[in-house]
Amino acid sequence: MSKKIVVIGGGAAGMMAAVFAARQGADVTLIEPNERLGKKVNITGKGRCNVTNNCALEELLRNVPGNGRFLYSAFSKFDGRDAMAFFEELGVPLKTERGSRVFPVSDCAFDVTAALERELRRRGVQVIRDRALNVETAEGRVAAVRGERRRYEASAVILATGGVSYPATGSTGDGYRIAAALGHTVAPPHGSLVPLVSPDPCCQAMQGLALKNVTVTVEDGQGRRLFRELGEMLFTHFGVSGPLILSASARMREAETGTCRLLIDLKPGLDEQKLDARILRDINESPNRDFEKIVSGLVPHSMVAVLCRRLEIPDTLKAHSLTRQQRRDLVRMLKHFAIEITDRRPVEEAIVTAGGVNVGEVQPATMESKLVRGLYFAGEILDVDAYTGGFNLQIAWATGRQAGLCAARE
Repeated sequence: MSKKIVVIGGGAAGMMAAVFAARQGADVTLIEPNERLGKKVNITGKGRCNVTNNCALEELLRNVPGNGRFLYSAFSKFDGRDAMAFFEELGVPLKTERGSRVFPVSDCAFDVTAALERELRRRGVQVIRDRALNVETAEGRVAAVRGERRRYEASAVILATGGVSYPATGSTGDGYRIAAALGHTVAPPHGSLVPLVSPDPCCQAMQGLALKNVTVTVEDGQGRRLFRELGEMLFTHFGVSGPLILSASARMREAETGTCRLLIDLKPGLDEQKLDARILRDINESPNRDFEKIVSGLVPHSMVAVLCRRLEIPDTLKAHSLTRQQRRDLVRMLKHFAIEITDRRPVEEAIVTAGGVNVGEVQPATMESKLVRGLYFAGEILDVDAYTGGFNLQIAWATGRQAGLCAARE
């Protein structure tokens, strides 16, 4: 008689768990309240889906600041390259881009979820639209899942409900409540990859401006560097966002104080001496131009007035009247444009949730609960989170696979 396994949650980790449990011959039921599976996967990577990262085990672990060592077993059995092979076998051609980020050749996230859905159907997984309310136990092990529609008997249950970010995709925190009711400790969830808040009026003045090929450095209140990377960012009405900012937000857990400082190098390809020489050349070529015209040749239009204001240099000052000190101040500003960061945006706006089920209460080799037999965890419900670059989806694939295999084999 086939083992009855109920997977709660039809996201990345839940679908993966269901696939691998079914491949072992288990009778698998996947419960998901959304009309469509993988709703959050479909919006990752701006709809392109950063499937994984094309790197080996140690590099994966280095990119998981939140309890990364817990994932050693799961990653050692299924790393980024294994994930690539898995999806290509399912008929999703992949490509590797900058930073070893992996995307579908089609640049379409739906191809990833569609491939998983095809495999679920092929393996006979029963997908039911329902919301799980609780997990019933008997004599210290799981016995059934109680849903809004009906009760599902189970010899093993895999909780893969995600976190609380992007609640419109179904990440409502139900899994935390179910886990806590079964005796598990749940670390309070907060945003990991999340936009940052700044009181600096320059952000609102430059709202909508996207900067490409800039280097962002984040320092804590003690001046200690937490993050430095080249890439893209965006100014918003509340502060800053974009790929660089989301990556930086994950590193800010290390801050010793609540306030951090963001430093933007607008000209990372030039050192201060070369940048000064370029500005001097521009001045000599057009000595009667207004200062703002010199600045507009260096930064986007919406940034010109902000720079002039910060430097306290009249925008109509003639280029030939610029003093050596004013020129040095301009160079310094272009290389170290500072913004104070006071907070993160709400967890609901985060791409990934930090916090969740205490990994000390979960067996890392199997993803089974140490408290309740037959209860397994996978994905974002666990207190693990990573930087951008496909690492968070890799956590979902690896832990989902591990939970599915072990639940079926137990």
